Amino acid sequence: MARFKASSIYDSVSPPMPEDGEVADRSIGSIIAEICRLSADQVERILEHQREKGIRFGEAAVALGLASNDEVMFALAQQFHYPYASAERRKANPELVTLNQPFGAQAESFRAIRTQLTMRLLRERQQRHAIAVVSPDSGDGKTFFAANLAVTLAQLGGRTLLVDADLRHPRQHEVFGRGNAAGLSGILSGRIEPKVIQPVAGVGSLYLLPVGVTPPNPLELVERPAFNLLMRELLTKFEHVVVDTPAGCYGSDCAVIAARCGAALVIARKDRGRAASLQNLVADLAETPAVLAGVVFNEF
Repeated sequence: MARFKASSIYDSVSPPMPEDGEVADRSIGSIIAEICRLSADQVERILEHQREKGIRFGEAAVALGLASNDEVMFALAQQFHYPYASAERRKANPELVTLNQPFGAQAESFRAIRTQLTMRLLRERQQRHAIAVVSPDSGDGKTFFAANLAVTLAQLGGRTLLVDADLRHPRQHEVFGRGNAAGLSGILSGRIEPKVIQPVAGVGSLYLLPVGVTPPNPLELVERPAFNLLMRELLTKFEHVVVDTPAGCYGSDCAVIAARCGAALVIARKDRGRAASLQNLVADLAETPAVLAGVVFNEF
């Protein structure tokens, strides 16, 4: 049996705090000028149009055709330290709607769920918990939901970790466009793999722990004491820990993981999921120490 050594993952679970960028005290004009690569003459034209019309710099730049609405929005997001993906990033990671379209209806729904979730857990728990995102069936949107929930939690400013504990069909590394050579499976197997926790580009307080090599014994790995110890250690390093899990149809992995996390949020696909599967999953979770934080019906 592999031995778990907490000291072997200290480097992994202690990512450096993001350095403060140079955007903090800059005007929106200087940020737009940099993003759009405006010349001094173009900036002066915008300023003159701004004075004549009595409008904002960004509005003047758009009116003159020297900046797009998307570029102005990106500049505003930088000025207010709000994660907002560039056009190139949106094409590469289309599932991250809370990062790609932070002012859209889907992102607003995630923020509403974030508020309900944090208030409910603060009211009900006696200690801090990680949140296991579970679902009855494959295709319910669990991975999509976990990724975007993690982004919205990170947007609050606290350090947030997304753990891909779906040791059967891992996908978070694909969602975020990150490497998957090393990760959770190696830690639980007792291997020392430095820098397994990876910062997410564009979201200064968000980190990802991918699965790494897909193991032949996923249930046994999460049932070992090492996983419980790891969760406790991560909660001392991060303000929020979101854990993606295998679908309930693949076995009892998700219930075991939820028990180790301390809290579970159930995702079901509206008009497509089976009521019996959802009821069985909720019943299984009721037999664990995990707090059931709620059930979300995913519409897509």
